[in-house]
Amino acid sequence: MKTRVLIVDDHQVFRDGLKLVINHQADMEVVGEAEDGEKAIALTRELLPDIIIMDVKMPLMDGAEATSRILAEMPGMKILALSIYADDGFMASMMRAGALGYILKGCDIEELSDTIRRTASHRTA
Repeated sequence: MKTRVLIVDDHQVFRDGLKLVINHQADMEVVGEAEDGEKAIALTRELLPDIIIMDVKMPLMDGAEATSRILAEMPGMKILALSIYADDGFMASMMRAGALGYILKGCDIEELSDTIRRTASHRTA
């Protein structure tokens, strides 16, 4: 069974590229995309993905707020923060919100794929 992934990022070109990379993996599939935190919450309820790849900085609702709200409603949801920002403040806000990991957009495909797999297989309490 494939790991079902929801991509949340406000840049269409980035979502398209990430979708190609993920769908190229034999054990993963993108089941949805959202351009902001509000849509991410709605799609999470509808699609119940195995993992959400969440951008940190987006319009309407940032990644930390969306992560907090999703986890308040669905405590077992697995969220991986993905950002261009290596800033400790962004990382800390996502981890406080409940993200299980934080990876930079400049990573290579293998690192991204491995991090998605590790996050998806993480056991939540």
